[in-house]
Amino acid sequence: MSGAGGPDRPGPHDPFGDEPGRPGESGSGGAAEAAARIPAPRHSVEDTGGPLPDVPAPVPLVLEHRVLKSLLGAWALAACSPEEAVAVEDHLGTCGTCAEEALRLRDAVGLLHAEDPLDLDPMLRARVLEGCLARRPARVPVPAWTAPYDAETARLDALLQDFGDPEWHAPVRLRWYEGDEQVSRKTTVAGVIAHLTSVDGLVARALGLDDPAGPVARGGLGPLERTEAYWKAAHVPPTRAARAPWRDQTHAVIRTVSFAGEDSAGAGGTGGLPISYGDFTLPLRDAMIDRAFECWVHAGDIAEAVDYPYAAPSPRHLNRMIDLAARMLPGSLAVRREAGLAAPVVDEVPGRSLRLEVEGAGGGEWLIALDSAGGVGSAEREVAHVALDGVEFCRLAAGHVSPEEAAAGQLGDRAAIRDVLRATASLSRM
Repeated sequence: MSGAGGPDRPGPHDPFGDEPGRPGESGSGGAAEAAARIPAPRHSVEDTGGPLPDVPAPVPLVLEHRVLKSLLGAWALAACSPEEAVAVEDHLGTCGTCAEEALRLRDAVGLLHAEDPLDLDPMLRARVLEGCLARRPARVPVPAWTAPYDAETARLDALLQDFGDPEWHAPVRLRWYEGDEQVSRKTTVAGVIAHLTSVDGLVARALGLDDPAGPVARGGLGPLERTEAYWKAAHVPPTRAARAPWRDQTHAVIRTVSFAGEDSAGAGGTGGLPISYGDFTLPLRDAMIDRAFECWVHAGDIAEAVDYPYAAPSPRHLNRMIDLAARMLPGSLAVRREAGLAAPVVDEVPGRSLRLEVEGAGGGEWLIALDSAGGVGSAEREVAHVALDGVEFCRLAAGHVSPEEAAAGQLGDRAAIRDVLRATASLSRM
């Protein structure tokens, strides 16, 4: 866009035209070049970006050189009055010395006002709460095994809070493994939140809270069947209205578990309450970790659908999720073996074990019993060693990558390694 004076001549008050220097002032030869490199100051810090009001142009002041030079700092900060700004800008077109100084000051202002991302650090909430609780412990503390669910539901809620209708209806493809085949189900962002609400209802019902699925939850349905029934009962596709019931339920679950006062090491009480997933059961302390894991995984699905970055959980919480998956692997192996999907037990080497090394933040080492669902891994019977990244292991357990794609270092019995990687993918579900 060109100015009011056209492309070949400056408009009124244009300090950057090719006007010759005035008598008695030095450095005017490079004034136009220096001034042309100076970005125009902002109209106002409250400028809304709309059309400017139709007001008469301010009348320039007649000021001495020393006064104009003293105003350069205020001009660079856009702190001059309109009349002073016009006077300074007129002067910059004729005084090379002041134009160079103005350029340096404007560059300095740019450094003082570096652009910051609008997105908050996803771990900010956790750090603030940790700092607050270090000063004054919570009257009703959240059990350690509930903290990952508390953090992941809060992170997902923060992602959702600014979504408009296009984001809520963005398509999302949920992926998991059935046997050795990856399957998927297409839904929307709102549909994913409805799915989380439905499956979290398994925990809510066990705690004596209202089950969001209501009558459709009868008959011990698993997560897949329960979600499909919940979606069909809604009659219309889920919308942004799915957020409030889901968030209210997460708060109710955390509050109920916290008031129960169960210690993370306790074997009974609330932490040992059985939560049925249809074809298997988890104690509440493990079910809460499972729900945190699924919340993170589906938050990543949502973020991918709207092209938004989403970080992994904190290392401490990620370690709990990996630990749960590692402890569930012997049972997954046994189920697959009964279905003929895993190698049979080798009688001459009873009690075989595989060393699972998970690298990166939240990682560690686990000895996985290969031949018994209730077995305990033993270093003396170790027949294989597999290593992979923590987030990659979780993506495998979520059914988002295939066992063949999982970046893994392998050593030892290849059949055992293949069975463990496939059993990890089999942990996934809708």
